[in-house]
Amino acid sequence: VVGPSLALHQCGLPREIAIELFQTFIIRDLIRKHLASNIGVAKSQIRKQKPIVWEILQEIMDDHPVLLNRAPTLHRLGIQAFLPVLVEGRAICLHPLVCKGFNADFDGDQMAVHVPLSLEAQAEARLI
Repeated sequence: VVGPSLALHQCGLPREIAIELFQTFIIRDLIRKHLASNIGVAKSQIRKQKPIVWEILQEIMDDHPVLLNRAPTLHRLGIQAFLPVLVEGRAICLHPLVCKGFNADFDGDQMAVHVPLSLEAQAEARLI
């Protein structure tokens, strides 16, 4: 979906996709902040969608780029890095000016979202 209110370096991720992609990071932070005693309790808090989960997710997303890829990747603009922003709905949002690189025409296009895990991969994503 087109998101003209987004900055060029941002993409809108639906809540249900974001919580699934960043689940391991959320669990880690819940345990580190002593808000959950173990993985099971942390997963339960995520399932119940407690407000603290959304706060932690926002903190994680503020500093963690994602890679968007639209197959087939025929040139370097077929995969691009963005800073994710939570959006309502079930579709990924893109700024209209980045759509040409993906050849996105919004007729049911499908995109893959990748989360770089290592610090090195995150640094590389910021350079892309």
